[in-house]
Amino acid sequence: MPNWKDLLDEVKATGSPHDVVRRKYLQRLHRLTGRNVIVYYSGWLQKGELERQGFTGFGVDDSDKNGFMTAVHGLDRSKGLDLVLHTPGGEMAATESLVDYLRAMFGTDIRAIVPQLAMSAGTMIALSCSEIVMGKHSSLGPIDPQIAGIPAHGVIEEFRRAREEIKADASMIPLWQAVIAKYPAAFIGECEKAIALADEMVRQWLITGVFANDPRAERKANKVIRELGDHALTKSHERHISMDRASKLDLKLTALEDDDRLQEAVLTVHHACVQTLAATPAFKIIENHKGVAFIQQLGKLTVVGGA
Repeated sequence: MPNWKDLLDEVKATGSPHDVVRRKYLQRLHRLTGRNVIVYYSGWLQKGELERQGFTGFGVDDSDKNGFMTAVHGLDRSKGLDLVLHTPGGEMAATESLVDYLRAMFGTDIRAIVPQLAMSAGTMIALSCSEIVMGKHSSLGPIDPQIAGIPAHGVIEEFRRAREEIKADASMIPLWQAVIAKYPAAFIGECEKAIALADEMVRQWLITGVFANDPRAERKANKVIRELGDHALTKSHERHISMDRASKLDLKLTALEDDDRLQEAVLTVHHACVQTLAATPAFKIIENHKGVAFIQQLGKLTVVGGA
């Protein structure tokens, strides 16, 4: 017979009704695909008021590594991984570390599933996978790096324009001095390094992942980086890249609409995660199909089923 503490632990593990429903459909997705499933969901859309107040916890950061370690522990890694992504992006160094970890666990047998949005660093994570599953309603985003919210490519473009205009007309110096003075010392160098790092990371992930064994791998990888990473082409870091546009980049894309059962299972998981983020204090969910969860909530952290 379970004692008081055992029963209390069981109640805590069961979680809220949102947790019960979400885990039910995560298990159903796993049974359909036969693959490990981990959701990585951010509530930046549901809790946008917090972001406007300066809250910074929605994006990819180093705390996510603990969540993924918790979710990966105990999985049969020979079954690969379906990573269901919904994120605005985040820190580039944390993204690199996270991809390195997932590849150490699953190799390149990782499929990104994007039910709605995987922007910026979320797109970078998706590009590290061997396949991306999207629907007509799904979007990726540009991968040009941002530094303190400022597009690195935009800074370099501005400096180049200043140089050209001053060279043509010295009277432009006072105007451009005021513009350039807003940037800290060595900022342009940091922007150049950030662009080079982002391009190199994604290039290597593409060459060793989706374009592995392709004799034109480097050429194809450079095309993806140019189309998604060049601020002059994308125009805006918030631009949404549809499945149709992404399909022109030679990526291995699968349309959710091609498989009704998969589409229903994925979108049900998506809706369950979004409802959790909208109705509870949770702002980030990392959870596997076994119900092992690392949920960051306002004011606390919940870990369920972890070692």
